[in-house]
Amino acid sequence: MKRLSAAALLLALSAGVAFAQGNCESRAMSKNGKALAGAAKTSFIKKCKADACAGNAVSHDGKPLYGAAKNSFMKKCAKDA
Repeated sequence: MKRLSAAALLLALSAGVAFAQGNCESRAMSKNGKALAGAAKTSFIKKCKADACAGNAVSHDGKPLYGAAKNSFMKKCAKDA
């Protein structure tokens, strides 16, 4: 049962990151409604992905991650996204 719940959690996290990436691309707009380009777009997407990953930084028992575990998760999440 534990393996099944762990697999479901990993599947949900990876699907959430994949969805967040597409969502970040589509939300990269300026205040005027024009698409961002260059450094502004890169910065926006990086922050958007970090925000999406931060919500998923929980341990297998549902508690928030802290310290090195959170840093490792955030680095891997941002790299995968």
